[in-house]
Amino acid sequence: MDLSSFTDQWQSQRQQLFKSVPPEGRKVRYLDKEFLVYPDTFWPFADSLPLVRHFQITPGESVLDVGTGSGVIGIFACYRGAARVVGVDINPAAIRSATHNARMHGFAGTMEVMQSNLFEALDDERFDVITANLPFRNKRAHDVVAMSQWDTDFKTNTRFFEGVGRHLRPKGRIYFVQSNFGEIEATMRLAQAAGLKTTELASEFIDDTRRQEFFVYEMTPA
Repeated sequence: MDLSSFTDQWQSQRQQLFKSVPPEGRKVRYLDKEFLVYPDTFWPFADSLPLVRHFQITPGESVLDVGTGSGVIGIFACYRGAARVVGVDINPAAIRSATHNARMHGFAGTMEVMQSNLFEALDDERFDVITANLPFRNKRAHDVVAMSQWDTDFKTNTRFFEGVGRHLRPKGRIYFVQSNFGEIEATMRLAQAAGLKTTELASEFIDDTRRQEFFVYEMTPA
């Protein structure tokens, strides 16, 4: 089975897993910390590990986490000393999960979670750091759960790069996740068109088979 077919099957199985969570939620361990996911929320997973392990937050900085899911990236930004974190997601289930997790980790006063289609709810606010773990693949998403992994016509990624400059401070930086089964070349073209310089910061394989690899890129205004 080639990587694309394998990934189709694997991602479809994960989507069913996200939907099968009981109404009261399910506890998930991630980097030695506990998080709760409610039904239809993307779980904390290996895809965000290179970002969480390698992104730099200077104490006192502001952080925007786009596509926050269960809130793990924003919460780790709080642990690194961020003074203000905003997590946005289009999925109401993700908002519920991330809000719970921010409160559970003691960051209700630091991390604000809001339902938003990318930047729509943010007005003109700018941030020192923007993190994004968006769907990697240009594949039709049939519901909000599939949208956590598949980006129909790559529209979400395209709109992210079209709008991110309006919310990044002049000397700010973006930490952006992609994968070896995703649209890396299209992502690089979008970043370049947005006037961003891109550096690969780190990568990790999902397991010992080394079939699936995740990357985090640091992007800064060129």
